[in-house]
Amino acid sequence: MTATVSLPQPGTPPHRPRHRWLAAVVVVLLIAIPAGYLVLSAYQSRDSGKDKQRAAAATGLVWQWPSKLESRVYEVPVPGGSTYVAHYEANSWQRSTFYVQFRTSRQGLERFLEEAGGDPRALREGAPGVTARQARTVGWDLDAPGRRYAGIRVERPGERPDLAVTVDVTGEDRLRVYAVSTVEF
Repeated sequence: MTATVSLPQPGTPPHRPRHRWLAAVVVVLLIAIPAGYLVLSAYQSRDSGKDKQRAAAATGLVWQWPSKLESRVYEVPVPGGSTYVAHYEANSWQRSTFYVQFRTSRQGLERFLEEAGGDPRALREGAPGVTARQARTVGWDLDAPGRRYAGIRVERPGERPDLAVTVDVTGEDRLRVYAVSTVEF
């Protein structure tokens, strides 16, 4: 038995299989994915600018956790598990001040003071902490009747920010911590 080979008819091109799916894959890989990445990147960048603009326009406490960068720069390590966290940053030519408030447990307070460079045993009732002027800046009432407050000041050497802390010790299980970190230029 002999095999017959069909020859192309004169005037017709040889048969080429069409690979449309391959062309579609190439288009997606070379055009659609980079375009989608650019759109997503632009959207995220736009949102980032809005967040920064909102934070810069703040005139009082912002009820959210401070960024890791702010916590590191001002050396205010808010302990994990804290609640009712708020912060505010005020800057001028001579001074930058960072205000933070949160509620925490006794162990959280001790961890906070140790990480901030203070001694938890130095926290004394009636001792100076956050000044009245600093408290007025963000609307804290640290002279409320029927409340007990303890304070401590952590003066750090060199260019490091100083820290003033006042703690509302009225509720023993959930302490209210008010901290002000100040950097002088």
